Amino acid sequence: MTEHFRPWLHQRLFDGRYYGFALMDTGQPVAAIGLMNIDWPPHPSHPALDQRGYVLNVFVEPAYRRRGLASTLMKLAEAEFAQRGMSFAVLHATKAGKPVYEGLGWANTSEMAKTVS
Repeated sequence: MTEHFRPWLHQRLFDGRYYGFALMDTGQPVAAIGLMNIDWPPHPSHPALDQRGYVLNVFVEPAYRRRGLASTLMKLAEAEFAQRGMSFAVLHATKAGKPVYEGLGWANTSEMAKTVS
């Protein structure tokens, strides 16, 4: 995955389309979140916006889990989205992350996916 993700990420970090936060402990990152604004047509949840915030990556090092770091990152993300004019955001939750997001007021949606060729 790194082979394909790294060039994709590099370009988006360079031009500002991908942004985020890292939490540090003695100079080492222990938790991080990646964010984007994505083009999306006006929608009942955001009828006057043509973009929505997207939480792309949330990661906390195993030794630092269960300390509220993911919640801290999510609160930073929400504040950043608001500052950038995004009043609606989405994410795809893992089973482990779902309780964190629900506890912060994020609602379950019913998305489906399929690989097409």
